[in-house]
Amino acid sequence: MPNEAARSATPSQTIDLSRRGFLRGAVLAGGGVMAATVVAACTPAATSAPWVYGPAGVPNPTTGPGAPGPTAEASPGASHDHGGPGSSPAAGDHDAAAAAVVKRFLDGEAASVDGLGNQPFGEPKRDGDWKVFGLTVDKITHRIDAVKDPVDALGFNGTWPGPRIDVIEGDKVRAVFKNNLDETTGIHFHGQQLPNNMDGVPHITQDPIQPGASFAYEFTARTTGSHMYHSHHNATDQVGRGLLGAFIVHPKDPSQRVDRKYGVSQDIVWISNDSLGGFTINGRGFPATAPLVANRGEKILVRFMNEGVMMHPWHLHGMPMHVVARDGYELGSASFRCDTLGVNPGERWDVVIDCTEPGAWAFHCHILPHAEGQDGMYGMVTALVVQEPSAKTTASTGAASPVRAAAAAAGSTALECRIL
Repeated sequence: MPNEAARSATPSQTIDLSRRGFLRGAVLAGGGVMAATVVAACTPAATSAPWVYGPAGVPNPTTGPGAPGPTAEASPGASHDHGGPGSSPAAGDHDAAAAAVVKRFLDGEAASVDGLGNQPFGEPKRDGDWKVFGLTVDKITHRIDAVKDPVDALGFNGTWPGPRIDVIEGDKVRAVFKNNLDETTGIHFHGQQLPNNMDGVPHITQDPIQPGASFAYEFTARTTGSHMYHSHHNATDQVGRGLLGAFIVHPKDPSQRVDRKYGVSQDIVWISNDSLGGFTINGRGFPATAPLVANRGEKILVRFMNEGVMMHPWHLHGMPMHVVARDGYELGSASFRCDTLGVNPGERWDVVIDCTEPGAWAFHCHILPHAEGQDGMYGMVTALVVQEPSAKTTASTGAASPVRAAAAAAGSTALECRIL
């Protein structure tokens, strides 16, 4: 939607936006992530477009028997209606709106939104040889970003994504799920080799978990690598509303674990979804997506997991990704390098990134309507921030955000605003 404040500005208030030196004219990034300085007066807040149901021809999973009535905000499959081809606003309108949303990202919106999911489960309880993980299945309210109203969602232990569960190959796992919903459910450990009666498919391997009841899934963790747990009952709706989480099985041999095998200093889970709340990374949409921050010279591991219903090709600016595993299975000599990696629904891909290039590098889905519209970037966008090891600026200290600081240190002149 064209920005009213920018359209009505007098000539003396005209915004002069310069994107010199960084992907001039790029459809997606437009240099915004690399902003070095933004003057607040240059970035009037854009009016958010409403959420609408997404791609034509995709059935609305919330309209089936027993499903809750759909709403504009809560329909799985919903996406931003930020305008498609042929709906481009005037350049000044787009630049003002796009700069405003990038400023929110640079100012650290991700850290200001409560209810962060995908946090480590912590130490499980012990029952003899069993590691016991207690999880609840809950109705929650969840924030996609700091501006939009919370959405009515679902979560494990009150968060979307649910807690990240890490175990060691050979561990005996008991995961007890208590159903606090007013509907039945069932849980599947996606990618694990399980006893059939623990596979979590209601009406085939178990009865549905009734409201107020619990079910204990018991198995030995045999399949190493990146896996997921999620609802497998009314799953289009329940997974779309947030019943998803990461399940990581580390090799029993410490030398085969990612920190030693690949020399990575960070092990990052990246779960995409494209239903409730639009296009999200770990339950958030840009500008509330968390940047990946690393020191120059570090290597990091990113575990892509697609819990949505669409394919998402993840594209990193500035440096390649070394793809080392698919669905938990090491690729070995078949590993490859790329800068754009398509991840289909249900797939998991592990990539190692050698953080050699300083700066703030756009990292986004390259299906462009999943990442930018006529009022700027949204949805499946974040940044890989590569800073010098001596950098000490963090959003938590009240100093410049790491994104802004890294961009400035790399010499960005992507957004220079001045009042004429």
